[in-house]
Amino acid sequence: MSERIHFKVPTYDEVAPEAQTTFDMLKKVAGKVPNLYATIGYSANALNSYMAYVQAQAKGTFHHKEREAVFLIVSQLNGCEYCLASHTQSAIKSGWTEDETLQLRAGKFPDKKWAAIYSFIDAVIQNRGQVGDTILQSVYDAGYNEKSVMDLMVLINVMSFTNYTFRLTNIPIDFPLAKAI
Repeated sequence: MSERIHFKVPTYDEVAPEAQTTFDMLKKVAGKVPNLYATIGYSANALNSYMAYVQAQAKGTFHHKEREAVFLIVSQLNGCEYCLASHTQSAIKSGWTEDETLQLRAGKFPDKKWAAIYSFIDAVIQNRGQVGDTILQSVYDAGYNEKSVMDLMVLINVMSFTNYTFRLTNIPIDFPLAKAI
């Protein structure tokens, strides 16, 4: 097998002014421009469209702590070490313990709701969106409805974009690595 090509993480001066504006906002809010966002910034359109999508989906069914759990599950199932590192930190800041993040990622969190969500996300990823009736019913039985399912699909989509972008670019991870499960 040949060696993988690594993308270079662009500097502020190497991206378009429209991306620089987003870099400035990220530095102000997060204290830095994460390598993945910087790399997406090769295309100001991609970065700014992604940021708008992330901000819009935050208004959906799932609150911040729940979104972080979904992001961990998606990133685990998609095999994205970068997003696992980033979102483990975010999940802990939003109220999950490190042990709970590991349980969520393994599909072993002791709560019917999270078992249903894990099964749903796994089915979406493994079957390219096809989810069996039994799994979908378990999501409904956990208290969710069609609106919630559409919001969950958006969360899977937004996280899969960054998961796949990392796997394509193979950039350095600039967060503490998440523990393996």
